[in-house]
Amino acid sequence: MASPPPADPLVTRYLTYAKVEKRLAARTLALYAADLDKLQAHAAQASVALTQVTHLQLRRWVAQMHGGGRSARGIALILSGWRGFYVWLGREGLVPGNPVQGVRSPKAPRPLPKALSVDEAVQLASFAAEATPDNAFLEARDQCITELLYSCGLRLSELVGLDAKASASARGWIDRQAGDAHVLGKGEKKRSVPVGRAALAALDKWLAVRSLWARAGVPGGEALFINQRGGRLTPQHIRVRLKQRSQQAGLAAPVHPHMLRHSFASHVLQSSGDLRAVQELLGHTNITTTQAYTRLDFQHLAKIYDKAHPRALSKDEGANADPEPRQ
Repeated sequence: MASPPPADPLVTRYLTYAKVEKRLAARTLALYAADLDKLQAHAAQASVALTQVTHLQLRRWVAQMHGGGRSARGIALILSGWRGFYVWLGREGLVPGNPVQGVRSPKAPRPLPKALSVDEAVQLASFAAEATPDNAFLEARDQCITELLYSCGLRLSELVGLDAKASASARGWIDRQAGDAHVLGKGEKKRSVPVGRAALAALDKWLAVRSLWARAGVPGGEALFINQRGGRLTPQHIRVRLKQRSQQAGLAAPVHPHMLRHSFASHVLQSSGDLRAVQELLGHTNITTTQAYTRLDFQHLAKIYDKAHPRALSKDEGANADPEPRQ
């Protein structure tokens, strides 16, 4: 597109209003000005005044920007700038309505949750650092954290909120006899999830060591996972420890807690195919949130197909393959 035309007087007035009345930062004003330069360029190309721009023209311009490779998020930000300008024009009585109203940016593709393969998850969960008197506490704790995140699909906040014992004030705890974890998730929603045998075994090892570090009267001392001072572990501390552990275990990419939740969901869905059950285990209110894992599951199936199906061979592989026997 050609260089932007000289600023329309209405654009100059609007930017002055945004600077003086709304007291926007210089950086924000510069972005608004750039967005309105694009609007002026489109209007000039269509030979219409800014006050005469129609809803259909705006939709066409959005389609052109999208076709030109601009991202959905970038278009949404531009539309936000245009919308504010037409809201101001409406207040000034210069347009009968806001033509940007109802114009939407293209939907951004939803990135798939990052999940470990089954082999990678087992590699991480099975990893055990060399035990020494100095690191026995940390090793038992970190192994238990890893097992619970993968075994139960807990959110990090739910894991941090677990207490060592059930009580009226506890936000979460683990019933070792029943093999269940009781947690308080988003929206203060309670749920219970089963705890696997390996995670329960890691929990027993951790509790045996935890008692040596627990301190009476320390704030957060009731927590299941405590630091060496006896207080409740912070989410950031767990992120750092899990990243270090994944690197020690030899995984190619660093692992964060939510990746283990994604891995849990993906692997349960691959084995069971029961989307509703995965929804309940994750504590999702809406099943559409859980449906992201069906795409992960399809990727898994696609890889199996590519490796196993004769018709999935690449052209090069197909050229070297034995021909099918004639009947």
